Amino acid sequence: MFDDFTDERIDVGEVELRVRHAGQGPPVLLVHGHPRTGATWHRVAPRLVARGFTVVCPDMRGYGQSGKARILPDHSQQSKRAVAADLVQLMKALGHATFAVAGHDRGCYVALRLALDHPESVSRLVVMDGVPISEALARCDAKFAHDWYHWFFFAQPEKPERAIMADPDAWYSARPESMGAENYAELRAAIHDPETVRAMLEDYRAGLGVDREHEEADRQAGRGVRCPTLLLWSTRDDMEDLYGDPLAVWRPWASDLRGEPIESGHHQAEENPEDLTEALHRFLSA
Repeated sequence: MFDDFTDERIDVGEVELRVRHAGQGPPVLLVHGHPRTGATWHRVAPRLVARGFTVVCPDMRGYGQSGKARILPDHSQQSKRAVAADLVQLMKALGHATFAVAGHDRGCYVALRLALDHPESVSRLVVMDGVPISEALARCDAKFAHDWYHWFFFAQPEKPERAIMADPDAWYSARPESMGAENYAELRAAIHDPETVRAMLEDYRAGLGVDREHEEADRQAGRGVRCPTLLLWSTRDDMEDLYGDPLAVWRPWASDLRGEPIESGHHQAEENPEDLTEALHRFLSA
């Protein structure tokens, strides 16, 4: 996994980030989701390197082997704004003043925040299997509350940690045969670490509070994504069930928007790396 990639830890200010990177050419930052680590990209990253890109795969703050920030009363230490600021510093430390970013699941919220807060740094944006948090909450109905109950359960104090840590493998129910053995081992190490589990839950607590507030402030101020944007959604996930046409949800946020489905379950990078790599290559090379 990640043969010929550099694997190191880089101080970005408040925390150190574990990061794997390799390649020569235009830089692409790949941001994982919950509860994954940067290892989720292990089948995509080498393919992009082979196609001429520099690829950077960090563990977000709080996740995997990256540092955990001191928890604040409003959970802003795990806000997408804080995570995005980390990643800008990381890319600068690696010599990339501008870069493309692709984010999946919770990582897509971070990728969006990167494009909104640091438009001078982000050349292209890819968002995968998600809509802005404020848009999801504005559309929240009984179906969303039933199917995505974890958003609201994870926001509660203490009880989610106790439930998950009682049997982390049962809670997350991942399978090594679909993920790859080393990727699965990293996931298990993360979900069996109480500090990592708490930090990952703080991601959701920030989501319902400060992250939503930041997005709503952007819309009120008329701020949107300036760079070309690609939305990729999984055919066997629930994006279309929840939102109809997911592109319609994103259009107010990005003036230069395109999108397509990927034949996959939720974890595109693990389940269909070939088609995902092809879609990323077409967009990033255009």
